Amino acid sequence: MSFKANLLKKIKIDKTAKKIIESIRPVGSIHKVDKESMKYLLECAEYTAEKKRDLNLYHREKDGETRRIFVLDNELAIYNTTIDDVVIRKSPYVKEMISIRNVIKILNDADVVVSKKEASVRAIQKECIDMLDLAFDEQDLREIEKSGTDALATSDTDVVLESLSLFGEILGYVMPPKSFIVRGQTVLSHLTEMEDKTILYGPIILYNAVENRIKLINDQIKVIEKEKIEHLHKTASGRGEPDMEGHDVFTFLKQAAVKIINIRS
Repeated sequence: MSFKANLLKKIKIDKTAKKIIESIRPVGSIHKVDKESMKYLLECAEYTAEKKRDLNLYHREKDGETRRIFVLDNELAIYNTTIDDVVIRKSPYVKEMISIRNVIKILNDADVVVSKKEASVRAIQKECIDMLDLAFDEQDLREIEKSGTDALATSDTDVVLESLSLFGEILGYVMPPKSFIVRGQTVLSHLTEMEDKTILYGPIILYNAVENRIKLINDQIKVIEKEKIEHLHKTASGRGEPDMEGHDVFTFLKQAAVKIINIRS
């Protein structure tokens, strides 16, 4: 797949993992884990699905043996053992419980459990991402820039948002705090943490999909700087002047991403 396709897949993987983690609830809760989303991650990580008794198992081979087994239930546990061993521990027949050795296994699985719940989701998420080729060059960046500018010219808001999300992923742009958010607009910001732990937000991208207008504030703003935040909101509503707007914003983002290539080389 192309760099763009791989990066879009990474974004989807990250969003899916976040959705699963948000669905995890304390033991005893009637709320169930988002298993459909978990299935997607397991498929991305190329785990093989297998039904054993009442268990939904997913496994991968390691050194020619099936040693890494994911049990798709509310615990989301990853086991480092055999499928038969997991089946005895998780869904034993009565006759299997007669064995003292099996009873010990059933009561304590700490010897074979690698992780559970959020840690397991993060582990599978990492396996999915490790399988993607996320290396990029300037040509890849130019293609994303062109997609964004062409979409802006034709009011294809979905592609504009896609291009923003791609540059946002490359550059580490995030959604800023609530006070920066403008209702009805997509707001993305670079985040810088200073040595004294102060957080600076900026440059800041503002995209109004209804009007198909994109603006950039090329400044770094603290959450306590109310005047600058007010200027941001005025700029978003058209009562303030942005530092850049239109296709120039995508050129700015491309040039910022090019610097990453130069730093790595």
